[in-house]
Amino acid sequence: GEKIAALGVRISKWVTMHGFSLNINPDLKYYQGIIPCGITEYGVTSMADLLGDDPPNMSEIKDILVKHFIAIFSAYKN
Repeated sequence: GEKIAALGVRISKWVTMHGFSLNINPDLKYYQGIIPCGITEYGVTSMADLLGDDPPNMSEIKDILVKHFIAIFSAYKN
């Protein structure tokens, strides 16, 4: 029932920009004054809140994301 990630896409003057965020271990108090993605029905959480005392670190997350990105997008090679 809470958001842990966000995806963003912007198109302006024939240029596209995109990105995503994943809440690993942020200070969630900063989300108290904003409504991420304009979605009011759900709060915000993090991997640290869900996993407790031992959330993965940024390096571990990067390695996993790169591995999955390569696996998914290499399927689309010609």
